[in-house]
Parts: sequence; C-alpha cells; structure tokens
Amino acid sequence: MSSLGEVDAAAAAALGFLKADYVAVERERRWLCRAAPRELVTETWTINDLYVAGTQLRLREARPLGGGSPRLRFSRKADLDASTRLITTIYLTESELRVLAAALSGDRLRKLRHRLRLPDGSSMSVDEFQGDLDGLRLVEAEFDSAEALAAFRPPEFALREVTDDARYTGAHLAAHGLPPGGA
Repeated sequence: MSSLGEVDAAAAAALGFLKADYVAVERERRWLCRAAPRELVTETWTINDLYVAGTQLRLREARPLGGGSPRLRFSRKADLDASTRLITTIYLTESELRVLAAALSGDRLRKLRHRLRLPDGSSMSVDEFQGDLDGLRLVEAEFDSAEALAAFRPPEFALREVTDDARYTGAHLAAHGLPPGGA
C-alpha cells in the first residue's frame, strides 16, 4: 500500500475519503489459481469477514494458525478502478470486535490466507475459501506503484486473471457466492 499523494484528491473526496492522512492506496491483481506450492508458504491465517449491509465497510477477524496476535480491524474500501482502491482502517480490541460483530448485519466470508514468498523475493497471498465457496482459490499480489502492477508476471500456479471481474471481490463473493463456471 502507498499513500494517497499520487491519487487525485478530488476523486478521493468524491468517494468519501476527505483526509489524506487517514487513507492508503491499495493496488492489487487477482487470479484464480491451483494450490500454491507449500514450500512457498511463510504463514497461514484464518480470516472471517463481515461485509456490512448497505455500506463499503468490512469487519475482519484475522488469526494466525498456530497462535500469535490476531489482526482485528474495521475498514472502508472504495474502488478507483478494478485494481486500485482507497482504504482506511481502524484496529480493534477483542471486545470491540465482539460488539461490532454482534451489532452489525451483512454478508460473511471465511477463508484461509496463505502468505507466500516467491523465488524472486516478491510476496503474494493465496486465499482458500471455506463454506459455500469451498474449492475456490484466488492468488493476490499487491504493488507499491501502478508501474509494478502493470509489469508483474504471475506465477505458474495462477490460472486466469480476474482482477477486472467484480464477481471475484470479497464483498461480491460473500453476497452472491461463486460466479457460474467460477472455480
């Protein structure tokens, strides 16, 4: 993620992001994929997301497998385009997460996230979805610049790019399930 500095402030304001100090730019590409080679996995997290009904808000509970400190957060995201979005996040305590999870309604999504370190030194993550989306795997790569995003070549286990297909965003998958012919 990078700072808002390189994004048009008027576009950010139009999406409801009025204070540049509190906004990060997230650039990513996504592909349907086969299982990632286990030797590339550096850590695995269980993730439970709640996409709050009628909003661009997401409540996330991320816990590392094998123990460790969780990452509990409440985020707002808005897309500038298919691969670039603005995001702002509040980190939460366990009790705050419980209060919000009980008070808010929306669509839920469960997955395992495997962080990878590729031979070239770059990092990616593979999400293995659970529940109704069992069998769906997406690999994501994040970038610090638009140039790096455009120049990236996916690993061999990436099958078909779905960055431009809104049906493969977390919010859409949580609300509508797997696209026809998707996995």
